[in-house]
Amino acid sequence: MNLKFVVNDYVLIWNLLFQASINERIHRLKQKLWINYKKEYNTTYKDKNLILKDPKNFIPNNDDIYNIMLETKEYEVIKKSTEKYRNQVLKIWDDHKKEANKIIKSITRLDIKPYEILVVSDQLDILDTSSPKDAKVNTVVLGKKVTADTGIKLLVELVYKILRKEFEDYQVEYKEIVEAVIELAILNEFPTRLTGRSYYLTGEPTLNYLKRQIYPYWLMYLGADKEEMMSFMMRDKIAFEVEKYPYEKELKKKNILDFIDFCIRNQKYIVKIHELEII
Repeated sequence: MNLKFVVNDYVLIWNLLFQASINERIHRLKQKLWINYKKEYNTTYKDKNLILKDPKNFIPNNDDIYNIMLETKEYEVIKKSTEKYRNQVLKIWDDHKKEANKIIKSITRLDIKPYEILVVSDQLDILDTSSPKDAKVNTVVLGKKVTADTGIKLLVELVYKILRKEFEDYQVEYKEIVEAVIELAILNEFPTRLTGRSYYLTGEPTLNYLKRQIYPYWLMYLGADKEEMMSFMMRDKIAFEVEKYPYEKELKKKNILDFIDFCIRNQKYIVKIHELEII
């Protein structure tokens, strides 16, 4: 997975204008622009998809609002802090990307497309993957606070959002199964391997039951044999009776999309099993 972290003026300005105001000075500036340039402000709102379609080469039809923002002291201060934030998240990625890429490839057995991470102010508190489908580059808008203690959490959340975007059109009629498997892969197994501490009881609560039903087969997909499953169960605090599950030895040769297909084909059989418990 190749991630490129950039600060783009148009992306940053658009989010400062149309997300919640990050401070009183920005709020007053937005009000002033709205009062004096209402037509241009409304026109600028429509630019989001155009910007994200090709951020590097975007040229607005009307650049009045952008030009005014670029000349303000308020924007200068935020741009500087955003550049600093960009360097912070870039360092987190650089420090972990070799191991992270190895783990992600090992879990998914897929090559993930490169992504451009469009960094905005961390005060905006956003992680947005809603770029248009005909975009020339794959983009994520990132503006989440991070500390030395939460760097891994941000990295996991970013990778998770990317994988959800990658699979958003896959088996849409079985959305819950797709989301459960992505959680097992990225919110659970990925940070578990990255930190050496189990994260298998984290994720969306409404998916917990389904994930627990899939879990024995997920271990087979990861390559655990019957003798190894006990250590995984102890690690993740999820118990099941190994002998009640037919061992699907071919799963360890599949990629994550094949595994999703397996779960869909066998969902009636998989979800009928009720012997799992949290220990």
